[in-house]
Amino acid sequence: MTERLTLALPSKGRLMDNCIETFAKAGFHITKSAASRDYRGSVTGRPDIDIRFVSASEIAQLLRVGDVHLGVTGEDLMRETSTEIDQRVDFAAKLGFGHADVVVAVPACWLDVRGLADLEPMAMRFRRQHGRRIRVATKYLNLTRHYFAAAGVISYRIVESLGATEGTPAAGQAELIVDITSSGATLSANGLKVLDDGIFFKSEANLIRSKIARWTPCLATLANDIVADVNRSVRAG
Repeated sequence: MTERLTLALPSKGRLMDNCIETFAKAGFHITKSAASRDYRGSVTGRPDIDIRFVSASEIAQLLRVGDVHLGVTGEDLMRETSTEIDQRVDFAAKLGFGHADVVVAVPACWLDVRGLADLEPMAMRFRRQHGRRIRVATKYLNLTRHYFAAAGVISYRIVESLGATEGTPAAGQAELIVDITSSGATLSANGLKVLDDGIFFKSEANLIRSKIARWTPCLATLANDIVADVNRSVRAG
C-alpha cells in the first residue's frame, strides 16, 4: 500500500492561486475536487500525495500538532500558535508571496509616541487619567504578549479582535492595535501610524514541515524531494 504524504494548502483567494502556481512550476500539478463542499485535492500522477484545502490559520494549527506533513501558511500565523514553534516545525522554504508585516500602530495624533519605548510611560499616564489600562486590539494574542514583554510594556490589556482590527480605535473599542499590514494604506485611512520600531517581523508564505507528524523513511524522502523542487523553482523565479 502506497504511503501518502498530506500537504495542506490555503482554500481560497490569492494565497491558494499562488500556491497552485508555485507547485505547478515545481512539477506538482494540483487539482481541487470539483465537489463544492469537498476540501480535498490531488496531484496529477502522484497518488502518494494528498492535498487538503483549509484556511491559512487552520493550516498553522494542523502543522503544530502534526496532523499534516507539509503546509503553506504565513509565518505570522505559525508563530502565533506557540512560543516554541521552532521545536515543532521547520520553515522549509520561503515562497515569495503573501508578504505582510506584523506591526504596532497607534493613533497618528499621538505625536509624543513614536517608538515602543514611549508606550509604557504613555500607558501609565493614561491609567492615571482614565483609571484603566490602555486597550490593544489584536488577533495576535501570543505575539503581542511576547513582544510587549520584551519591550517592557506591561500596563495594557488585550482586546481580542475578530473583525477589522484597524477600525477599533476609531470605534472606541481600543487605543492601539497590533495587526498585519502589507502597505500601511488601510492603517493611514483609519488615522493610525506604525511606530518607528513597531514592526515585530516581516511575514510571508512559507512551505512548512511538521517535525511531529508521523514520518516514515519513505515519507521523509518524499518531503525532502518536494521541498527541494519548490526551493529550486522559487530561486529560478
